[in-house]
Amino acid sequence: MALDQQLYVWQRQWRPAHEQALAQSRVDFSTLRVLALQVQPKAGWSRARVDLEQLKADGRPVIAVIRLDGQLPALDPELARAQILQLLADWRAGGVMPAGVEIDHDSGSARLSGYTDFLVKLRSLLPPSLKLSITALPAWLDSPQLPALLQTVESSVLQVHAVSNPRLGLFYPDQARDWAERWARISDKPFYLALPAYGVALLPDDQGGPVVEGEVALKRAGERRELLADPQQLATLTRQLRDKPPAHLAGLIWFRLPLPGDRRAWSLTTLRAVARGEALTSQWQVELSARDGLYDIRLANLGNLDRPLPTRVVLNAEQCDGVDGLNGYTLRQTPKQLIFTRQSSARIAAGGQRALGWARCTRIDQGAWNVYP
Repeated sequence: MALDQQLYVWQRQWRPAHEQALAQSRVDFSTLRVLALQVQPKAGWSRARVDLEQLKADGRPVIAVIRLDGQLPALDPELARAQILQLLADWRAGGVMPAGVEIDHDSGSARLSGYTDFLVKLRSLLPPSLKLSITALPAWLDSPQLPALLQTVESSVLQVHAVSNPRLGLFYPDQARDWAERWARISDKPFYLALPAYGVALLPDDQGGPVVEGEVALKRAGERRELLADPQQLATLTRQLRDKPPAHLAGLIWFRLPLPGDRRAWSLTTLRAVARGEALTSQWQVELSARDGLYDIRLANLGNLDRPLPTRVVLNAEQCDGVDGLNGYTLRQTPKQLIFTRQSSARIAAGGQRALGWARCTRIDQGAWNVYP
């Protein structure tokens, strides 16, 4: 079964780079779910700075996502509905006619009754042509209020990543599959799965608990523990879902559209390969360019799978009188070899390359090198 594939666009500040990223994603992802408006404790209401001209030019159906932070002590429902309606009016004035609205609210299960009332009133204020959906949490599966909540919307998006204590990990495919099966038995409405194509880092807070670092680097001391969704695991899960989809599963939504320099997102090459169901492959290639005995040494990642930097790269070389490592690698020379050793963690995107260093040598053997994981 072919599953619809969609994308979350989650940057709070759109950049010129969005244009190329959107263009490259157009063939594989049918719909854009765009962070549009959010309310947070203390910060209050704020809009994402979306480039409506870019969004209009893209031409795909757009769903405006409204993020209502789950840590809010209380939600002012009238103000929230007014903010949403004004946003939609401003987008329409800018030439973007959303196909739907998605409310992303990490409500506690005890508050689902009040959340249901909020959605019923909101639905009555929206044009009938505008579809209303919600982001939903697996924690709601045990709530007796869930069936009534799901009846208020046209569809739901079950988020199966970053829903547990971050110390326990970002995502588990078997658990995600189980949640989807259970969700399918509760409502006959269409639902989507929100799947991860990104990573985060965990830092210790002052009490030793985890602080999550995402797209924006935090100015905190301490060791970072990197968590990254595994493309191979997601490829296996999506294949299982295509072969035997849970009832009412309408499609998959990937979080998030990657931009150049987004160090904690899969490359678009890897994301498209997983979405298409392609076999994931990669191969290291050491590339040299020489001029007057000065060699620039690079490592290329061939294939469609992002890869972490290898711990060590070794080349056969002769008579080197000057060497240096770059980009997180130190370089040591022996009489017959150059040995690059990784000092920091990072990834090389599928199809990308990274400078390892330089060396002034009589000869470096182009074909005599080894890469160690």
